[in-house]
Amino acid sequence: MKQFIIITSILCAQFGFSQETETEEASKIWSLEDCISYAIENNITVKDAEINANISEVDYKTAKSAKLPNLFGSASQNFSSGTTIDPITSDYVSDQIHSTNLGVNSSMTLYQGNQLSNQVKQNKLLIEQNSLLAQEAKNNIVISILESYLQALYSKEGITIAENNLAASEKEVLRAKSRLEAGTIALSDYTEAQSQAATNKYNIIAAKNDYELNIIDLKQLLELSPLDDLQIETVDENHDLIHLELNKEAIYTNALSYLPEVEASTTNILINEKELEIAKGGYLPTLSLTGSLGSGYTSISDNTFYDQLDVNFNQRLGLSLSVPIFNRNKTKSAVQIAALNIEKAEIQKQVVEKEVIKKVETAYQYALSSQEQLVAAEASQSAAEQSYNLAQKRYELGDLSTTDLVVSQNTFTNAQQNYIQSKYLNILYHQLLQFYQGNKIKL
Repeated sequence: MKQFIIITSILCAQFGFSQETETEEASKIWSLEDCISYAIENNITVKDAEINANISEVDYKTAKSAKLPNLFGSASQNFSSGTTIDPITSDYVSDQIHSTNLGVNSSMTLYQGNQLSNQVKQNKLLIEQNSLLAQEAKNNIVISILESYLQALYSKEGITIAENNLAASEKEVLRAKSRLEAGTIALSDYTEAQSQAATNKYNIIAAKNDYELNIIDLKQLLELSPLDDLQIETVDENHDLIHLELNKEAIYTNALSYLPEVEASTTNILINEKELEIAKGGYLPTLSLTGSLGSGYTSISDNTFYDQLDVNFNQRLGLSLSVPIFNRNKTKSAVQIAALNIEKAEIQKQVVEKEVIKKVETAYQYALSSQEQLVAAEASQSAAEQSYNLAQKRYELGDLSTTDLVVSQNTFTNAQQNYIQSKYLNILYHQLLQFYQGNKIKL
């Protein structure tokens, strides 16, 4: 009985700990930094790029090993009948022969037009390139997380605006009903107030749907299950992104030196230059060192199996030289293609640099315009709020129609939407400019 009580207590404690852990995980509020760290560790696009980097490391080791000698063991058992050549003694015999051959063979390339050395160097460059491409994949995920996170925050604030509008509309419906019962307004004014409340209720549903769709996008980037709960942290409102000084030239210079896709395109040129050297090596001779150890047994000999292995033991060492004379222009074609690929890689580098400059210039221009838009949107929101508050007071006093009140509320709502849109665009493009210069994204 005592053992049963102890076991039950342990199981209850474990269950309680499990429930507590699940509750903590479910109630976790994800910051932008949390999302970025988790996505870098779990996103499948990043994992795929890292696997490619690991593959290039294996290829590099394989290229280095190509300089080493190989070693093969061989064994064969043969049976022949009639007039034939004994495989061990090389004599003509007319009999049934059982023979056994055992051997070890090795060969090593001493010189192959420097192709092996250049292949090692090329594979080392491929490691660097794939490492840079993996970093580019991480950067792309970081930017995607930033955009999705801010979009989710924008839609979340839209829900708050819609809920506030609905609360105000419902109060206006009650006032309109009282005034209708008192005979101070027409039925059309009352129904218009009801219509506005219904519209605001619809806007809440639409805003919540937009938020959930943005959360779905964020979950996809994080590789989270649809059943996982994802709550995001709001942005610190103390960020002053209106009066930041932006040095356009410095941003370009930093971006071109920091972003991995630029260095990867430069490395790609070097890779293709090594490919040209490898192709040119096809014009040069190949010198190989070969060697073998072997022995055998034949049934026509009177010696025992082990005695024959000792007697027939042989060693061979030799050099092999292969000089290319004509291989149907394969080497010539390989050289021409390698040279063209160098030109293609140089063009690709220019394309990458143009894309980087375009990204930076776009972010820079939007950062400047968003600063001005944010100032204007904030002023517009403040003025619209004052106008709406005044309209509500006039409506309570019966000095304003329901139609004019609805117009004032919609104007205030639009001003709020413009403000939060400008705010998050301002945050987005300033963070992008920081990221393009190698600075950490942090809200």
